[in-house]
Amino acid sequence: MFLIGCTGLLLGWKKNIDLLPPTQKGSSRVASEWLTLDRIQAIAQDYARDSLQASSEIDRIDIRPQKGVAKIVFLHHFTEIQIDCHSGAVLSRATRRSDFIEKIHDGSILDYFFQTESDQVKLTYTTIVASGLILLSISGFVLWNNPRRMRKHKSRV
Repeated sequence: MFLIGCTGLLLGWKKNIDLLPPTQKGSSRVASEWLTLDRIQAIAQDYARDSLQASSEIDRIDIRPQKGVAKIVFLHHFTEIQIDCHSGAVLSRATRRSDFIEKIHDGSILDYFFQTESDQVKLTYTTIVASGLILLSISGFVLWNNPRRMRKHKSRV
């Protein structure tokens, strides 16, 4: 539970303490001038294979229309690249520390390392920790409320 509290605090502050790479600005915010999503995906995969020498399997593509940028996050490593949606230039390459911390926070880091398919470790971890937190909350309330209730009962007698 201490681990969840610490990682939760870090995730809350992730943009303020540089755990998340800052979003760059592309050359055009006009979507009709952008490359196709297939082309952006191909650029990202080529970059991962050639420059990063890492897996090119993409987890997600996050388009930022106000900035004209596509953020690409890979499935098997914590690298994020940002691509200009107009020119296809790679604007930034950084490690997404926040994704690693998030995986620790929700327990999916073990599923990541063991490469399980159905998040079975995460679900077990989440169930145990959530049950513990619920039990602690209930017992904390009882320990806080019971002396008040007993004082009230004594004053009536």
